[in-house]
Amino acid sequence: MKQGIHPEYHRVKVVMTDGTEFETKSTFGKEGDTIRLDIDPKSHPAWIGGGKKLIDSGGQLSKFGKRFHNFGLNSDAKK
Repeated sequence: MKQGIHPEYHRVKVVMTDGTEFETKSTFGKEGDTIRLDIDPKSHPAWIGGGKKLIDSGGQLSKFGKRFHNFGLNSDAKK
């Protein structure tokens, strides 16, 4: 294994959206740093069945809606 090219692997604390915590090893930050999650398996709609709203922090959902707002099936269309 080459020396000096691999990131340091150390313990960090992860805080879930409901406040629960656990320790794991990661290359994130420094030894003892804390990772606070905005979305995790306890809050993401893919795992909980869509009970919470998606956060559109980057505007991606809005851009998609504007771009494809006329895209759809017309109920009056002839078959």
